[in-house]
Amino acid sequence: MMSAAPSVFDVAHLGHVEIYTDKFDESLDFYTRIYGLTESGRDKNSAYLRAFDDYEFCTLKLTRHATTGVGHIAYRAASPEALERRVAAIEASSYKTYGWRDGDQSHGPSFQFEDPFGHVFELYWNTVKYKAPPEQKAALKNIHQRYHGRGCCPRRLDHLNLLSSNVTEFRDFMITCFGSRVTEQIQLDNGRLGGCWFTINNKSYDLACTEERGGGTGRFHHITYATDQREDILRAADIFLENGVHIETGPHKHAIQGTFFLYVWDPSGTRVELANSGARLIMQPDWETITWTENERKKGQAWGLKTIETFHTHGTPPIS
Repeated sequence: MMSAAPSVFDVAHLGHVEIYTDKFDESLDFYTRIYGLTESGRDKNSAYLRAFDDYEFCTLKLTRHATTGVGHIAYRAASPEALERRVAAIEASSYKTYGWRDGDQSHGPSFQFEDPFGHVFELYWNTVKYKAPPEQKAALKNIHQRYHGRGCCPRRLDHLNLLSSNVTEFRDFMITCFGSRVTEQIQLDNGRLGGCWFTINNKSYDLACTEERGGGTGRFHHITYATDQREDILRAADIFLENGVHIETGPHKHAIQGTFFLYVWDPSGTRVELANSGARLIMQPDWETITWTENERKKGQAWGLKTIETFHTHGTPPIS
C-alpha cells in the first residue's frame, strides 16, 4: 500500500460537477422543482444550478447530451499560488492533461486533466460568486440565498462518488493530483480495495471511489447534496414518493462515514443522494485511515439494512 502522504491543503473544496442528461427538460424540472436547487444561469446546452447556501454561481452543471454520465468534476484551489503548485504536480505526473481551458458562466480559466479511468477533472481559482436577486435575498446577510422551501431544498453540495476498475490506482491519482487524504476504505478478501473515501479539507469526505462491477469505464455513481437535519431527508422521501421519483434505497444510516442517506434516480437514471452527516468533521491532523473488511460490509448499513444489488451495479452511462 502507498505510504501516507503529508496533508496538502492547496485545494479548498469541491466546486461543481457537470452531469450529462439525455432528458434535459425532465431532469431540469426534477432538480429545480422536486430536488429543490435554484437555476442561476443558462447557456445553449447547460443549466447552472446551486443549493440555497452554496456561495458559488454553480455547483451542478446540467448539460444536454446524447447519453448520461459525468462531464467533469471541478475543485477550487485555495489560492492562485496553490493552483500553480497543483498544476505543476499534475504536469510532473504521468496522468493525461488537457491543459488550460476557458471558463464558463460560473468560473474563470481552469486546468483540466484525466484520471486513469476516463473521468475528467479541473482545478480553478477565479470563481463567480452568487448574488441573490432582491426577491431571493436572505434575512441574514451571512446566508447566500433565502431558504425557499421549494422541493427538498438542500443546503449545499456535499460529495460525489465515481466508479473505477482499480480503486488503488484511483487513490494514487487523488493523492498525487489533489493531496487528498483517505479517511475510510474497504479492503476486499482478494487483496483489492473495494472503495476509498477522500477529503482535501476537514470534511470527512468530498469524493468517494468504489469498484466498478458493471464492466464499464469512466462511469458515475452519484452526486450528493447536504441537508440541515435528518428530518429533512424523511420529508424528502415523501416529496419523491408523491412525485413518482424512483427511490432506490433509504432513508437509513451508512456504516461507513455514518451518513444518514436517501438515494433516488433522476429522470435520466442518474443516482442522486440527499445526506446528513451530523456535525462529523475530521479535525485530527494525524487521522489514520479506517479500514472496513469485506465481512464487515456484508452486515449491511449501520442499522442492518442490506445494500441492494443495483447500488453495486447501476451507474451512468448505462452498460449496453
